[in-house]
Amino acid sequence: MSEFDVFLAHNSQDKPQVKVIARELKRRGLKPWLDVEQIPPGRAFQDVIQEVIPNIKTAAIFIGPKGLGKWQVMELRTITSRCVEEDIPVIPILLPGVEGIPDNLIFLRQFHWVNFTDGLEDADALYQLEWGITGERPQRSEPQPEPATETRVAVPPPPKPDPTVNDLRSEKGVDYTKLRDLLKAGKWKEADSETYLVMLKVVGRQEGDYIREKELLNFPCTDLRTIDQLWIKYSKGRFGFSAQKEIYLDCGGKPDGKYYEEAWEKFCDRVGWKEKGKWFVLVFDTSSPEGHLPRLWRADLGEWISSLASRLVNCSAIRSVEMSRNTQE
Repeated sequence: MSEFDVFLAHNSQDKPQVKVIARELKRRGLKPWLDVEQIPPGRAFQDVIQEVIPNIKTAAIFIGPKGLGKWQVMELRTITSRCVEEDIPVIPILLPGVEGIPDNLIFLRQFHWVNFTDGLEDADALYQLEWGITGERPQRSEPQPEPATETRVAVPPPPKPDPTVNDLRSEKGVDYTKLRDLLKAGKWKEADSETYLVMLKVVGRQEGDYIREKELLNFPCTDLRTIDQLWIKYSKGRFGFSAQKEIYLDCGGKPDGKYYEEAWEKFCDRVGWKEKGKWFVLVFDTSSPEGHLPRLWRADLGEWISSLASRLVNCSAIRSVEMSRNTQE
């Protein structure tokens, strides 16, 4: 019996977007195989991947705007060949910014692909992906027909929801409209500053002040998710607190509010934070590394990222409990 529903093969530069899709698949009850979650330190990627292929039902091949390196193309050919030998379906997936399958991956054109060029929230693309993984069409909620009446009045259909309008909920009544609009416009520097201003408002502090560790460890989950999801959405998964958390944990950091020098140094190197005096030199565009933004606005930054990771982990656990409770009810 297959242990995993789908193997997620991807370029490491596309990992934040792949993680977003992986989380959505998990919410749909599927079990994806993702390298950072399944390969322990010290193991060779190729060896583990060869072992896991017979234990998956489907392989999803992600193609991002940066494409793949030569060795990755060769690796992908090996994975695809092995899947065909094992009679495992292969699903090419085009991430936002990709118009079609590149010429160096022409061998993937024989498979029916899934297109996320309209964004990672594309409901139809997620529907197609779930269908390809399970082999069964997912259930879609259909509108109930109106009861028959003698007199019918023509009612215009409701307007389609605007995909650019986000859930801007706040437990503290903070308005996130400006942050959303700045991110939507790609004004990363202004959005970075606005992020800290709204965070100050959430904890009841004024501009020019700073957030204490205890306040960060108890930061409202609703507001933290709203801020993070806005960054993730408009950066297409490159920036955001959750992206930084994943990188920090991958560097060996722990979500306990303590400073780990080696993990902090690795984290800074991964996200491209270079010190100049007491501050970091930042690049406010999407050419910067994953997790580069938003910045951490504290002098004791090593403790800040650890505390932030702790709060994100706890908020994720809280959300899991809430979802479980709602399902049982």
